[in-house]
Amino acid sequence: MHATHNLGYPRIGARRELKRAQEQYWRGDIDQSALRRVGADLRHRHWQAQADAGVDLVPVGDFAWYDQVLATTQMLGAVPERFLEHGAPDSLDTFFRMARGKSASGATVWPCELTKWFDTNYHYLVPEFTANTRLELNPDELLEQIAEARKLGVTPKPVILGPVTWLWLGKPAEDGFDHRSLLPRVLPLYQQLLARLAEAGVSWVQIDEPILATDLDEHWGTALREAYAALADAPVHRLVATYFAGLEDNLALAAELPVDGLHVDLARAPQQLDDVHRALPADRVLSAGIVDGRNIWRADPAPLLERLETVARARGERLWLAPSCSLLHVPVDKERESALEPAIKGALSFARQKLDELAVLRKALAEGRDAAGAEIEAAQAARQALADAPGVRNPDVRQRMEQISERDAQRGSPWAERARQQRERLRLPLIPTTTIGSFPQTTEIRRTRRDFKAGRISEADYNEAMRQEIAHAIREQEALDLDVLVHGEAERNDMVEYFGEHLAGFAFTEGGWVQSYGSRCVKPPVIYGDVSRPSPMTVEWSRYAQSLTERPVKGMLTGPLTILQWSFPRDDQPRAETCRQIALALRDEVVDLEQAGIAVIQVDEPALREGLPLRRSGHAAYLDWAVESFRIAVSGVRDDTQIHTHMCYSEFNDILAGIAALDADVITIEASRSDMELLDGFERFAYPNEVGPGVYDIHAPRVPTEEEMQDLLRAAARVIPAERLWANPDCGLKTRRWDEVRPALANLVAAAKGVRENIAA
Repeated sequence: MHATHNLGYPRIGARRELKRAQEQYWRGDIDQSALRRVGADLRHRHWQAQADAGVDLVPVGDFAWYDQVLATTQMLGAVPERFLEHGAPDSLDTFFRMARGKSASGATVWPCELTKWFDTNYHYLVPEFTANTRLELNPDELLEQIAEARKLGVTPKPVILGPVTWLWLGKPAEDGFDHRSLLPRVLPLYQQLLARLAEAGVSWVQIDEPILATDLDEHWGTALREAYAALADAPVHRLVATYFAGLEDNLALAAELPVDGLHVDLARAPQQLDDVHRALPADRVLSAGIVDGRNIWRADPAPLLERLETVARARGERLWLAPSCSLLHVPVDKERESALEPAIKGALSFARQKLDELAVLRKALAEGRDAAGAEIEAAQAARQALADAPGVRNPDVRQRMEQISERDAQRGSPWAERARQQRERLRLPLIPTTTIGSFPQTTEIRRTRRDFKAGRISEADYNEAMRQEIAHAIREQEALDLDVLVHGEAERNDMVEYFGEHLAGFAFTEGGWVQSYGSRCVKPPVIYGDVSRPSPMTVEWSRYAQSLTERPVKGMLTGPLTILQWSFPRDDQPRAETCRQIALALRDEVVDLEQAGIAVIQVDEPALREGLPLRRSGHAAYLDWAVESFRIAVSGVRDDTQIHTHMCYSEFNDILAGIAALDADVITIEASRSDMELLDGFERFAYPNEVGPGVYDIHAPRVPTEEEMQDLLRAAARVIPAERLWANPDCGLKTRRWDEVRPALANLVAAAKGVRENIAA
């Protein structure tokens, strides 16, 4: 019998129970024991749901109070010194202080850097390493969760982040330090951990080493060999898990590691199954990640079985079935959805349904396809019903796609000429100040939106309430003396969902929430059909905001790649084709904003780096269509209309050439939490256009001082000429409170003025 297992389950709860409890704890509304009760209840429900679905080995340790990398960092005792002044290294308050810069006790400190987890929209806190990094194993939380699972009667499979990937994800916090040198100190902790897990009665441990799906240099390859040689005698079975791409040139390395099993992603890299089967010794378990853990479409079991059957006959019980990766990246359960069109709902598969898909595959492999015939036919019928549904194929959209020319992706003049015209039109000071787009989404704003959707207030009343919020945002910005204003986005629930609601080809769930980081959850739209723009989406809000002030107000749009990347895209055509459809829809909006008198238009692409394939061999092709899509969206305007874009919370230094190819007039980009690390890349690359490196970390509640932001701006001015430098926060301000935003932006404006005056002197 082929075992089934799961690599991880959504931790937030179907109704975002974890998010609410976290935020209540941070506000002081509940104590730590109440928070822990919510966490325990969620874990128990999720373990039971997986056991009920027939999962043989249930993941334990995939639950985390913020993210699993930070949990590993704390478990290994690698807490930077600045967090130890106000609490023990293994305390929950210390954990939250590392993530947020502020704990329930009110102590504030500079938080750990936040960045993207490989090519996903999930974020993790970056470990910091020095030669003196403190290392001490603290496994109590994991051991307690194993004991909880055993009491429920489920068979736990602990999930831990591998030692080499943990080091690889981190960064040296002092110049010249090679954090790989910590491996000899880290490995004894993993030996101790595996021994403690064996003592707890654990049979199998999942050790995640996703770096095996990346381009590894020989040093990291050597580190993997050394690590697993040191763990070879551990008294538990070890399953090394890779995901998000194929092993490719790391196949031999992965197959020779002295472990008991290897998990591979067959959703992202289905072609690797036969090669892995041949390379992996026959006495090892091959875990086939056959159900897509990153998207929400129901699988067609027939082609999956065709892939698996030969390997199943050869390996027998040593072929395990699993999702391709943790189900953290999909919503919990589609059964809560009551408003979706039947054809769309029938074709969906959330975390709970993906476990049922595993059960169907196991049944068909064990008993023959006829035994699962009804389930196979139902899945195929559901996919066909969606393919035949109205709106999936739009002839007008497809005709317009065929007419795209190279000229559609070109601005009228080179940047230098555009910049001259824009300076004459905008008359901005040296180092102009702006924000990224959103302002606090207050309780009142959210209540008004809920009341409108529920029919408790009229559309006219809703629109008037939003106009009042826009007027408030404009007054606040003028009082702060910002140079380029925004309308504040009070009417927007989410930077992607809002646009999806106004575009054809999108559907929306009621409870399809996924975690982005910490307590931040998003509800990605579902792209099921061809995309077009039936009518303007933002023009009237921007026109109204501009009517309230003499200062320029930016029109704010989310870019085509980010809309694609932060949605669940259709799987029946290439992503590049869907992205170009979105770009054409946005092009119409950009042109309409310009005609409405908007002189500055920001088209955000924070997901540009996130969407980059993990392998360098795929970079050029991806950047070609991603960059082209952005340029199609923005190139219909005059030279004197200034195009901005924004990017945040990814590692951008290795794609600066691609960012420059966007040919945006101004790019604002996250930089403060990494202490302007991005400037190293800008110095080497000599970025040609205008740049606003963020000087205010908005993902932490602390208010940076004027001096801190002046120091960051001075550092930026040493690399970026002052006439091409902007001052701005790292990201939008919707998650912050006004009592945090006002002083922070006041300090930002004062910092910019101080640096401006210093340069002028």
